[in-house]
Amino acid sequence: MNSKPLGGRVAVVTGAAQGIGRTYAMALAEAGASVVASDITDPAETVTAIQNAGGTASGKAADITDAASMAALMTFVGDQHGRIDSLINNAALFGTLNMRPFDQIDPAEWMKVMDVNVRGPWESIRAALPLLRKSDAPRVVNIASATVFKGTPMMLHYVTSKGAVVALTRSIARELANDGIICNAIAPGLVMSDNIKNHPDWAEVKESINATRAIKRDMEPDDLIGALLFFAGDGCGFATGQTLVVDGGSVMH
Repeated sequence: MNSKPLGGRVAVVTGAAQGIGRTYAMALAEAGASVVASDITDPAETVTAIQNAGGTASGKAADITDAASMAALMTFVGDQHGRIDSLINNAALFGTLNMRPFDQIDPAEWMKVMDVNVRGPWESIRAALPLLRKSDAPRVVNIASATVFKGTPMMLHYVTSKGAVVALTRSIARELANDGIICNAIAPGLVMSDNIKNHPDWAEVKESINATRAIKRDMEPDDLIGALLFFAGDGCGFATGQTLVVDGGSVMH
């Protein structure tokens, strides 16, 4: 088996400063990709972690909801690498949200979630498109959520936004296919990232979530790496517009 299945590829990861995004960035680098880590805050710690592990990485802060900021990120990537082979749209609002009935969600919070979670991937893909077109095997991986398929209550803005990511993935896959760009989504279950471990709402419900899983244990960030590397690499050449649920078998989609 090739120990560096993404060797020679250039990967951009949004939301990479911490948590699952950092796990994605480090996994891509370990698989051989040159990684550009981005986040609204400085992703320097992720870059340093990758470099200390022997990988290749650089970083630049960018706001995924701002077209000019994303254009500047892609200029940075283009100057360094000349192309993008794997674009991972991970940036999203979730860990800072509190569970509440839909009629108690503040409209400003609703719009912020939509701005980051839905507009963000769109801004990212359209900014990256010229560099994706320069790749021999371009891949886009969006991060959705298993909550879409479970109809999880008390998080209507989040669940709605991630349902939009599934729809975006399907529709844009048809448009991107004309340029040979493959686009798929991963829909994780509840992942015990640091933010979630310290979140009072999710800490209370995790055991009930685990009970619905065929594999009855906590889900860790590393559980997503296999799906990520498949969708981000050369092996995924004839599957597009798909959403893969990775949640231990709570949802069988």
